[in-house]
Amino acid sequence: MTATAPAPSAARAPATAFLPRLALVLAALLATLFTAASPATAHAALTASDPKDGAVVATAPAQVTLSFSEQVAMGDDSIRVLDPQGRRVDTGELRDMCSGNTVRYGTALHTGLPDGTYTVAWQAVSADSHPISGAFTFSIGAPSATDVTLPTAQAGGGPVGIAYGIARYAAYAGFTVLVGGAAFILLCWRRGAAERPLQKLVVRAWVTLTVATLVMLMLRTPYTGSGKFADAFDLDGLRAVLETKTGASLVSRLLLLGAAALFVAVLFGVYARRLQEAGPEEKADAETSERTRDTNDLTFGLAIGGAVAAGGIAATWALSEHASTGIQPGIAMPADILHLLAVATWLGGLTALLVALHKVPGIERAAVRRFSTVAFVSVLVLAVTGVYQSWRQLGSWSALTGTDYGRLLLVKVGLVAVLLGVAYLSRKWTARLTDSPEAAVVPAAAAAEAAGPGDVSRETSPGVSGSDELDGLDGLDGLDGSDGSDGSDVSRETEPVTVPADPERAAQLARQRAARENAREKQARDADPHRAGLRRSVLAEAGIAVILLAVTTVLTSTEPGRTVEQEAGRAGSSATAVPDRAVKITLPFDTGGQNGKGSVRLELDPGRVGANTLHLWADSSDGKPFDLPEIKVAFTLPAKDIGPLPLVPDQAAPGHWTASGVQLPLAGEWRIDVTVRTSDIDQTTVQKTVKIG
Repeated sequence: MTATAPAPSAARAPATAFLPRLALVLAALLATLFTAASPATAHAALTASDPKDGAVVATAPAQVTLSFSEQVAMGDDSIRVLDPQGRRVDTGELRDMCSGNTVRYGTALHTGLPDGTYTVAWQAVSADSHPISGAFTFSIGAPSATDVTLPTAQAGGGPVGIAYGIARYAAYAGFTVLVGGAAFILLCWRRGAAERPLQKLVVRAWVTLTVATLVMLMLRTPYTGSGKFADAFDLDGLRAVLETKTGASLVSRLLLLGAAALFVAVLFGVYARRLQEAGPEEKADAETSERTRDTNDLTFGLAIGGAVAAGGIAATWALSEHASTGIQPGIAMPADILHLLAVATWLGGLTALLVALHKVPGIERAAVRRFSTVAFVSVLVLAVTGVYQSWRQLGSWSALTGTDYGRLLLVKVGLVAVLLGVAYLSRKWTARLTDSPEAAVVPAAAAAEAAGPGDVSRETSPGVSGSDELDGLDGLDGLDGSDGSDGSDVSRETEPVTVPADPERAAQLARQRAARENAREKQARDADPHRAGLRRSVLAEAGIAVILLAVTTVLTSTEPGRTVEQEAGRAGSSATAVPDRAVKITLPFDTGGQNGKGSVRLELDPGRVGANTLHLWADSSDGKPFDLPEIKVAFTLPAKDIGPLPLVPDQAAPGHWTASGVQLPLAGEWRIDVTVRTSDIDQTTVQKTVKIG
């Protein structure tokens, strides 16, 4: 529920007076929830490789290097190079070649690699904790057949990826309900600390978050590596995970959950008893007022301690995932923490309100109004952080409809619009509760008094707690006189009941008694149509919130639009780019005459568009420098109908020719023709196609 309930006088104002305010809230939420619940910048992406995917190089490279859009974590086995038979030809040693804003890693190759097609398979973990992987091929000399099949499965996929994703969703849900439920009790309905349904809700949320965090920690190794469940028990892998930023965050979350367990114990133990001892404020005497002041002090302490613990747990996401990478992390991380806390307070509080409306008929209408105010403040926080996240994640309007991330955001905005419509209905039911005297459901104790002396409720029996009723166990209480009374507890039928000697009969009577109590509870809950309507609308809100949380979980693992468009721009601008290094090729020749066999080694530096320096070395069949009578070179770009561009190099030494300022105007597949003359009549032309960037 997202709208603040008005005062009684405002509730009777025309409906049009509320429309501008609703429109303002709608605009704020649409801007805010344009983003995921956890701010994302980008997963790391491969931006370049040397050799390039599909490149054909004349000579075997000494190493293979990969460049990424942001920092990644890689190990010695992260880059593997396989020959056409599937044998590894890399040394297995990772080279860190990062410098400044350049993120580059490589691995050395063995010398003397034969011609053929080679496969490069790589895997890494991006700075936002998500695994990434890929593969490509390059060829030496000329492409060849290969027995290696490029992997189709992506890192983080398969059954392990599904299990890890479920654990992530459960962690988000547990955090939301844990924080929101506790906030609902402390800020909206303190008496709820003594209600068993709310106690169960918060405790189960704590257990869910704890178990999900443990599962994520155990699955981290197979999730980012092999994809096999058995590796979850690999101690070496677990040790390696603990040394990463994500592993440290998960361990920190577990430690903070220990502090949260203490908070929950105090909230439902000491604090709940203090509230019962303090009594209703309107009937407070001097002694009760003192207890009330002590309770208020404890409330303040719990609020501060709970806020610190909740903020710490939220920070474990902010410091290890999307917000910690990309642009402006110093602003993004605090915004992420506030965003998560606001979402938890709103949606978790909504869940607590739903449970209270369903299980505790005596919830005061003032508690509903207070939650409406808390939800409205949460929406404002979401608006401020969400506008910033929208800019950070999308970067342009085109990314909104042109990327998967943007389309998911549109789905989420649609869900939010529906949620706001249902919230407006909840606001109307809340206003009716405020205006109608009959809207207040009589608390349990007052109901017992109204029933008269002939209908003594369970709440008036000594030694019996309301929480036992909610558990359905009260059918055994008071039947054997063990509740601290004189042994003749009066039932709702005003007749004492004894426990039969037959255990099966006793259990049957207990079930019947529980069924009667549940029926009376449902009758009291449904007695007020306004409260029943509010409960239905809040249930609809909670259902939509579950779907929103699922979309949010998918968004946190989807590459944002800003990065997708940046990668597309890089791909378009460097579609024909090659590594920034000299082109080196060797061309055997045979003119057919005496001493007509040999080879020409050609080097074009830097091998890119613009001015280049050309070197030619001629070697005879015995490996000695070949002082040719004439050598000529021509460059042709068939795709653009450019050339041939003839060139006659200058001889620098026997068997060595050079030319400077060789201009290649466009990038693409250039054919280099080398014409060699070994005598007055013996001549031949050899050629090779190279990629110029």
